[in-house]
Amino acid sequence: MKSMSNRLFLTFMLLLGTILAVLMIVIGQLFPVYIKQYNEQATTQLQASMDQVIDERKMELSKEDQEALYAVQSMKQEESLLSYVHARLYLVLAVLFTITLILIAIVSRYMIRNFTAPIDNVTETALELAKGNYRARAHENEHERMIPLSHSINILARNLQDITTIREVEEERLKTLIENMGSSLMMIGREGNISIVNRVFLERFDMQLDDVQGKVFRTIGLPKSLEQFIDHVFLTEMPYRQQIKMEIQQELYNKEVYGAPVIGDHGRWLGVVIVMHDITELVRLEQIRKDFVANVSHELRTPITSIKGFSETLLDGAYKDEKMLISFLEIIYKESNRLQMLIQDLLELSKIEQHGFTVNIMPMGLQDVLIRGAELTAPRLDEKNMSFQVDFERDVQVMGDANRIIQIVTNLITNAITYSPENTTVSIRLKENETHGIIEIEDQGIGIEKHEIARVFERFYRVDRARSRNSGGTGLGLAIVKHLVEAHHGRIQVESEVGMGTKMIVMIPKD
Repeated sequence: MKSMSNRLFLTFMLLLGTILAVLMIVIGQLFPVYIKQYNEQATTQLQASMDQVIDERKMELSKEDQEALYAVQSMKQEESLLSYVHARLYLVLAVLFTITLILIAIVSRYMIRNFTAPIDNVTETALELAKGNYRARAHENEHERMIPLSHSINILARNLQDITTIREVEEERLKTLIENMGSSLMMIGREGNISIVNRVFLERFDMQLDDVQGKVFRTIGLPKSLEQFIDHVFLTEMPYRQQIKMEIQQELYNKEVYGAPVIGDHGRWLGVVIVMHDITELVRLEQIRKDFVANVSHELRTPITSIKGFSETLLDGAYKDEKMLISFLEIIYKESNRLQMLIQDLLELSKIEQHGFTVNIMPMGLQDVLIRGAELTAPRLDEKNMSFQVDFERDVQVMGDANRIIQIVTNLITNAITYSPENTTVSIRLKENETHGIIEIEDQGIGIEKHEIARVFERFYRVDRARSRNSGGTGLGLAIVKHLVEAHHGRIQVESEVGMGTKMIVMIPKD
C-alpha cells in the first residue's frame, strides 16, 4: 500500500531534479557572458595598472610593444581566471544542487507521507472490506484532512458488519429450522436440480447429501409417485397438495406432500419447494380405530346373539325339557363369561392406556414371578397334555411391579398354550445382561408370518381367529402385555417361524 506514496515521491523528485538540472544548465550557459564582461573590466584595469608602472619606471615602449604586452597579460589572466572560476563554479553548483535536492527530498518525503498515509490506510481498509473482513477499520485522526473519508469508510464497515451479523443469524435460524423440522423438505431449482434438502429427507430416503446436492431429482431414485407429483407442480406452477403412498426400502409409507413454486424478486420463477409430512402413523391409527370398532362390534355381537337366541328358545318352551334347559343354560353361562372377560380386558386396556398410568416399581426377583405364572396356567396346560421346560440358572433382580409382571407372564404363557398343538412343550427361560432381566417364553405352535409379526400387538388382532375365539380369547392380551412392558420402560420382541413356533422375549430394566 506504500507504492502510491513511493511513486508520488519518485515522480516529484524526478520533476524537481529535472527543473534543477535545467536551471543549472541555463546558469552554465549564461556564465561566459558574465565572464566576458568581467574580463573586459579586468583588462581595462590591468592596462591602467601597466601604464602606471611604465610611467613610474620611465620605460619607453612603442605602441605595438605595449599592445603586445597587454594582449599577453590579458590572455594569461583570462585563462587562469576561466579555469579557476569554472572549477569553483561547478563545485559550488554541485554542492548547492546536492544540498538543495536532499533538503527538498526530506521535506517532500515528509509532506507526501503525511498526505498519502491516510489514503493508504483507507485503501487498505477498503481492500479488507472487499475481502469480507468487515472488522477492519480506518485510522481516524482529528488533525488529518482526510478524516471525513476515514469516518465514512468506518461507517460503511460497521454497517456491513451489522448486515453480515444479521444475515449470519438469519441463516443459522433458517438452517436450524430446516434441519430440525419434523417433515422432509426439498427445494428444486428451475432446471430440476436439487438445491436444498434437510436431515429428515436424507434419513427417510437413506441418502447422503453428496448423493442429492445439485443432482436432477429424477436421477436420485425417488419413488415414481413423488416424481409425478413434482412434475405436476412444475407443469402447473401452482401450489398442490396430495396424499401419496410410496415404498421406501421395502416399506410402505403414507405421505401428505405439499408443493409450491418459489417466486423471487420481480416475479421471477426460481423453482419449487416440496414438503412431505409423514402420516403413516395417523393412517395406521385410523385403520386401527376402524378395525377396533368393527372387532368390538363383532366380538360383542357373537355372545349377545348366542345369549339372546338361547334365551328366546327357552322362553318359547324349551325350559320344560330339563336336559335342553341345562345345556342352554351352560351355553348362556359360557357366553356371558366370555362377554365378561371381553369387557374386563377392554376396561383394563383403557386403564393402562390412560395418560398418567404408572406401575408400582420396586426391586423384585423374576424367578418367583415365573413360577407363579406357570402355576396359574398349569390347569390349561394339563388340558392339552402339554409340559413346561424351565431354565432358571439363578434369580434375576429387576425394578418392576410384581403383580403386573405376573399378568404379563400369564398372558404370554396362555397364548403359547392356545396356539400350540397337544403333547408339545412350552419353554420358560430366565436370562440377564448388563442392563435388563430377560424372560423368554417359547412354544412349538403354528408360528407367525413375518408380515404379521408387527401387528400381533394390535387390539383384536389374531393370527388364527378361529382357534383364538374357540379357546375363549378376547384378542386383547398381547395389546395389554405391550403396554405393561412399556410402562416398565422395557421392550418386547417376537421371533417366530411358521410351523416351528414362536418366542416372546421380554426385557425389564434392572435400574
